[in-house]
Amino acid sequence: MDDDALDTTTPEDERSAFETAQDQQEDVDPRTIPQRLEETPPIGDEIEYPDYSEDDHETWQILVERQMEQLPGRACEAYMRGQDVLQLEAERIPGLAALSRRLNEATGWTVANVPGLIHEKNFFELLADRTFPSTNYVRGRDELDYTPAPDCFHDIFGHMPMLTQPDFADFYQLFGRAALNAEGADRPRLERFHWFTVEFGLIREEGEKRIFGAGIVSSNEEVTHALSDEVTLHSFDPAHIVAKDDYEVYNLQDELFVLDSFEQLVDGFREWTRSRGLL
Repeated sequence: MDDDALDTTTPEDERSAFETAQDQQEDVDPRTIPQRLEETPPIGDEIEYPDYSEDDHETWQILVERQMEQLPGRACEAYMRGQDVLQLEAERIPGLAALSRRLNEATGWTVANVPGLIHEKNFFELLADRTFPSTNYVRGRDELDYTPAPDCFHDIFGHMPMLTQPDFADFYQLFGRAALNAEGADRPRLERFHWFTVEFGLIREEGEKRIFGAGIVSSNEEVTHALSDEVTLHSFDPAHIVAKDDYEVYNLQDELFVLDSFEQLVDGFREWTRSRGLL
């Protein structure tokens, strides 16, 4: 697909998929409205461990054990290795400060404790600085299967293991840098790229499809759905991904993209962003 064909946009085209989805909802969950950070959030050892209730720990345990019944043989090696690096356990919610130290040893990333969904500029600034923004509260028992808002299960269990993978960790920092430079219609294009890689990415390993996207590994239903015959698969192609404007953010995904390697992700992203003058 020719990038020049992507330049005929209108202001409405520049809205994100989340903004479009919220316009279609009568009652917007306030937790899905991004917050602007008024000051630098606590990072690494500055992060205090919350006074979690036993209920919170039990919810975390249910979520972790349920996912771990499904992930072996379905999640990619890098993700499963990342769980070991981070020493994730089911019994208690891990502390963000300890996770930050382990990430820093593995790939030079740290963790910042944020209050919830944050404004995209704050988010990209943290990524560009090799800092991952994470919440430290866990969803309620009534949202075990799905929550529209971020929580520490999605942030820790879904995202952090892949940040121990060097190529992916480098890509995510590049993503933050490119996103800070994006204007107009390039903003939703980058959102699509993020959606179909970071959140819903697949990779081939030894001839088999494996999952690595945080939105899949942290979703009980999406794990089996993403690898089923109900999903149309496309080879990784940045130009195809950024033009994909017909996906829905609040439903199971019916089309996904498959990487051959994480090196391909880094190289493909560099090439596309440079063609757009974003890096």
